[in-house]
Amino acid sequence: MTETASKPLSGGQGTLRVDLAVALAVVLFGILLAASDGFARLSDAQGDNDSLLRLVQVRDLLAGQGWFDPMQYRMGLEGGFPMHWSRLVDAPIAAIVRLASALTGSAPLGEAVALVLWPSLLLGAGAFLIVRTARIAYGPEAAFPAAIVGAMALVSIGVFQPGAIDHHNIQLVLTLGVALGLVAGGFASAAAAGACAALTLAIGMETLPYVAVGGAVAAGLFLVRGEAERSVAAGFGLGFAIVAAAAFLVTVPPSRWGLPACDAYSLAQGSVAVLAGLGLAAIAALRPLSASLGRRLAALALLGAVVGALVVLAFPQCLADPYASLDPRLKRLWLDGVTEAQPLFQIAASDPAMLLTWYATPLVAMLVLVLSALRHGIRRVDTIVGALLVAAVLVSAWQVRGALFSVALAAIPLSGWIASRRERATGAPSGTATLALAAAWILSFNAVWSTAGSRIFAPAATPEATLAAAPPGACYRSEDYVALAALAPTTVVSVSNLGSAILAWTPHRALAGSYHRNVAGNLAALDMLLADPQAAEALARNAKVGVVAVCPGNSETTLLAAAAPDGLLSALNAGRVPAWLEPAGGDQALRLYRVRPD
Repeated sequence: MTETASKPLSGGQGTLRVDLAVALAVVLFGILLAASDGFARLSDAQGDNDSLLRLVQVRDLLAGQGWFDPMQYRMGLEGGFPMHWSRLVDAPIAAIVRLASALTGSAPLGEAVALVLWPSLLLGAGAFLIVRTARIAYGPEAAFPAAIVGAMALVSIGVFQPGAIDHHNIQLVLTLGVALGLVAGGFASAAAAGACAALTLAIGMETLPYVAVGGAVAAGLFLVRGEAERSVAAGFGLGFAIVAAAAFLVTVPPSRWGLPACDAYSLAQGSVAVLAGLGLAAIAALRPLSASLGRRLAALALLGAVVGALVVLAFPQCLADPYASLDPRLKRLWLDGVTEAQPLFQIAASDPAMLLTWYATPLVAMLVLVLSALRHGIRRVDTIVGALLVAAVLVSAWQVRGALFSVALAAIPLSGWIASRRERATGAPSGTATLALAAAWILSFNAVWSTAGSRIFAPAATPEATLAAAPPGACYRSEDYVALAALAPTTVVSVSNLGSAILAWTPHRALAGSYHRNVAGNLAALDMLLADPQAAEALARNAKVGVVAVCPGNSETTLLAAAAPDGLLSALNAGRVPAWLEPAGGDQALRLYRVRPD
């Protein structure tokens, strides 16, 4: 394995200041881009239910709900249900809200500042990490294309827009931090990479593949290269174990220390992470265990067996499909319709334009890495970036949400490709070299592929299409909820797509919400909306529903109305109101019906 890329490692204090300046410029670019449409995302969620519910969680925390209290009391059946999200994301957003509110004297303005500032800061952090990684991996010439291609990639995936405060953006930034720490090498950088891996795991299980690949890369490099990677393996393992343990203590209440959970950070993930991290660090630190390839192989194999045994014997339930136990009705009428959870073949059948939007640049980047390996051999930096990129592409083939990571990671090798083409065009100018450089630039922009898809497969996605995009009339705007907010607080039944918006923009509680732990509430809402209008009355009264909210323009409304043509939702959607309901205002987008008193 070759030690470095074709360019020497670079990155002193001077370049650090430059890269930070680039990150600041990207932050300002993102804010100005959002300001150009009046920060529309602050009042139009465009289907981003997770960000709306995150805002509700932050408000609850600031209002006094306990740090260790995971309940969402305003969703589901009476009493609510425990959310599986981490407070690690709530904390910085809440801090910004509180500080901005104190400085401005206005809580709503402070909230707006946080909704703009938090994703914008993460955008800058992501750009910095891409530029820094490209500079170290492929030389100073890669920094400029990394800034341009990386910034455009991050903007195009949509998770850094103002209002986007769910956990996907920070998990992406932390994954980029894993890449930078491993590429930079050395104990401190690798420890930072391990810390980033532990943090992103503690925030959510979606990034488990990238965490596993990061650890496997650190261990694999140490296995093959021995002494040269000792400090990297030791740093990654120690940083991973320490932060994993700290995150467990900070986010898991003592009453649940002995209770494993598969969909949230708990004893299962924490114990495995600490064991794996400390084990890797110990093997790297103890020379008798790592003096030869054979000893390293035996020690790492033993560690893998012990970690695997812990998972299989103590937490076998976590090896199953995370949605295997989901009620078949919820899977068919909810999960199968969630775009970001769909696999590659479904995307190809339903929206082929999305294939170019989400898969083109990662595949080009993988091709670049393969051709580089054929020309120069397998290089250390390409191994690290390539492993994370391949993991992201495989995840995106299973669920398209993985493309958020693969598009961003692809910017790193693509910037190296542009830099190499630029060097050739400068060193030996020719028409062919210039065309090759232009092609490298053009093919590296995600927006180019998205636009091509929109032209080839019409109707299609726009260059800025995101996984959360929603059409007009889908009831994701705050103004759609003005009439509902004016009604006395009660329980509202609607399609699950609207649950987070009801909580964010009204004082009501929502029976349904698009979260897999809200099984009872979602099933109760489905039973009610799909039942015969007369039978639905008893179900509504038993669940203490006060208002039925119908949004004809929402895709879930169309799906459920078609699934039960004689059901309550279909009747209301067609304007047929049963006697036990009465119109309660609303508008063309969101129609409201009050449950009449007994």
